[in-house]
Amino acid sequence: MAAKGKPADLSVPPPGGFRRAQRIASIEVSEILSIGATAEKRRREGRPTIVLGAGEPDFDTPDNVKEAAARAMHAGQTKYTILDGTIELKAAIAGKFRRENGLDYAADEITSGAGAKQVMHNAFMATLDAGDEVILAAPYWTSYADMVLIAGGRPVPVACREENGFRLDPADLEAAITRRTRWLLLNSPSNPSGAAYSAAQLRPVLEVLKRHPHVWLLSDDIYEHLVYDGVPFATAVQLEPSLKERTLTVNGVSKSYAMTGWRLGYGGGPKELIAAMAIVQSQSTSNPSSISQAAAIEALTGPQDVIPVRRATFQRRRDKLVEKLNAIDGITCRRPEGAFYVFASCADLMGRRAPDGAVINSDSAFCRYLLETRDLAVIPGSCFGLAPYIRISYAASDANLEEACERIALACRALK
Repeated sequence: MAAKGKPADLSVPPPGGFRRAQRIASIEVSEILSIGATAEKRRREGRPTIVLGAGEPDFDTPDNVKEAAARAMHAGQTKYTILDGTIELKAAIAGKFRRENGLDYAADEITSGAGAKQVMHNAFMATLDAGDEVILAAPYWTSYADMVLIAGGRPVPVACREENGFRLDPADLEAAITRRTRWLLLNSPSNPSGAAYSAAQLRPVLEVLKRHPHVWLLSDDIYEHLVYDGVPFATAVQLEPSLKERTLTVNGVSKSYAMTGWRLGYGGGPKELIAAMAIVQSQSTSNPSSISQAAAIEALTGPQDVIPVRRATFQRRRDKLVEKLNAIDGITCRRPEGAFYVFASCADLMGRRAPDGAVINSDSAFCRYLLETRDLAVIPGSCFGLAPYIRISYAASDANLEEACERIALACRALK
């Protein structure tokens, strides 16, 4: 109890009570995970639920990669390693950057962590002070904004209009930059929209950054190998080498090699930044899994023939899904350039009523309606900072994609 005449200190929890830290006071587990949990519950109840919210390939990790991990285990490579990656892993990453992107990074300019997500988190924790701003091209992966908030920064979403292919307009970027802007985070191809920048489309964005030397670039290239229609992948420092000293290029093995569960991401950037990120990692996870590092070395240096085969499968699925969605009344869907998502507009459905009288007044409401009446889980665009859209992952079987489109069509026809 507070002393007589003094107000109670509300920041102190009661004995045995819990008080959440202010840095996460406004952050919850993502709606994406909540939708997935609800869908899984319905499955356990015996309902024929289809989940198209997954951010991971439906293929398996290649056999040569699994075999390399097994060899590492049997060879006793089960101990701590160098904090941010073994010498061998950093050499493999450097070789990948050089071979595929024309980028040269020394060992002290390379880091690896427990997924690309940790690499980005380390970068923000190492560089952001309270109130520093990070520009996010919306729609953006939902974790981006929360990682910035946890690090004390302020996410600044800039809407990327559908008529511009969900790509960042250089004029809008210019207008968003302030003296507090620390980073621009750019993801190409994009989760959730699948939008990708060609070299010609990326150059004007980089020209804006060249005019603002205090702004750094975090280039999330995790979907690099999932660009379709024969369009070559473009990354920032490859196009504009002058930005190398203020760019962190992030990648990983999760999407290209179907290694999401192995948790191995990496980045290349200025050695001062990499050293600061190592400080953060040293006080959290320390080194990424030694076995995952061995597997990643094989993924990056071994046979690459699995990549074009799987890319062709994803492209075929994309084309079929876009065609079927555009045939549904109330749904429109542009054909994305990469990744394995479509970002379909449901704007024409807003205001319609479900058979039970409920009004579809948001993309979240439409997604709830699909799950509750058709046992189909997809993700609302509002999760990614742009509404009203739905994100559908086509990292799924042809049969499930076909059935999902039928369920969406039936659900839309039932709306009045």
